[in-house]
Amino acid sequence: MARSLNKATLIGNVGGDPDVRTTPSGTRVAKLSLATSRSFADRSGQQQERTQWHRLTFFGRLVDVVEQWVNKGDRLFVEGRIEYSQTQDDQGGTRYWTDIIVNEMIMLGSSGGRGATEPQGAGGGYRQPARKPPISQPDDDLPF
Repeated sequence: MARSLNKATLIGNVGGDPDVRTTPSGTRVAKLSLATSRSFADRSGQQQERTQWHRLTFFGRLVDVVEQWVNKGDRLFVEGRIEYSQTQDDQGGTRYWTDIIVNEMIMLGSSGGRGATEPQGAGGGYRQPARKPPISQPDDDLPF
């Protein structure tokens, strides 16, 4: 059987505060929107900008992190899988949804709200990965 891959990688700005809910089975879920933008020159040479909105869904430990540290305007890097679904609206029409089910997240910046600093304490809160020290110059006398 051939291997397949369903992976989305996004860097963008959070469009609103997270919506955290609990399902009837007790599973906590966080949802939020993420805006990604691109700039380009149109045929007449004018700069244009297009923004795409993405629906992000978080489960597990990421729900706690999102609930406590993510706010509208924050910049996030996320990776996850794409899932499609559909629901019936009040008029009986079908609505189609595309969600990114996030399994990795890095907070790249903050709007200055409650997510402006990293969580502290021994409770194992989300921490940004430490930066690696710069690579030193290689030695000229290496045997290979």
